[in-house]
Amino acid sequence: MATVIHKTLEQLREQRDRLLAEVGMSYEELRDRAEVYSLSMDELDVWHTIEGIDYLLDGDRRGDFEARRVGGRVR
Repeated sequence: MATVIHKTLEQLREQRDRLLAEVGMSYEELRDRAEVYSLSMDELDVWHTIEGIDYLLDGDRRGDFEARRVGGRVR
């Protein structure tokens, strides 16, 4: 059975900010280094996590029905 983690949109934004701070890079720096394959394994993990967070947050900007239906929580 799959594990489901519920986070608010604010918690996702905070997690995204924390991850960027942990690697000491801006989003643009991390993205640019990812494009030329110059990230360490830990940095690559952060990049993939940020991509996932951005996907969820983008769903909110599009007015994603499921995100609204569960009271601002994304699953």
